[in-house]
Amino acid sequence: MKLKQISIFLENKKGRLKEAMYILSKANINIRALSIADTSEFGILRLIVPEPSKAKQELEKNNFVVKINDVIAVEVPDSPGGLYGILEILNQKDINVEYIYAFVEKKTDKAIVVIRTEDIEEGINALKEGNATVLTNEEVYML
Repeated sequence: MKLKQISIFLENKKGRLKEAMYILSKANINIRALSIADTSEFGILRLIVPEPSKAKQELEKNNFVVKINDVIAVEVPDSPGGLYGILEILNQKDINVEYIYAFVEKKTDKAIVVIRTEDIEEGINALKEGNATVLTNEEVYML
């Protein structure tokens, strides 16, 4: 139940983010979730898209550096303490979280959290053992 995420290296220059969005738009690629981390010189744009290989190909054709990574998508109660419960499951199994970002699914009372752990398989197994709902690619793409 690994989810594919694309990570795009962005120079911290005016218009570079807009250009990446234009390329994806032109290729008819919808963005389901995103996160950006930046420094003064560059940023890493992380995206969940239904066609990660196509997105990577289109961006690379336009001189972007792109990598596809595995992450975990898990449902979290959209209430105080919901995220704490998920992190506690991982903590009990001594699984380190490298980064995390979230979005709210409008049709339910759940949020979706995208998690990158040092070991994706161990993360998935721990979450399942802890009765968390780990989502498939298709479930995330259909949101």
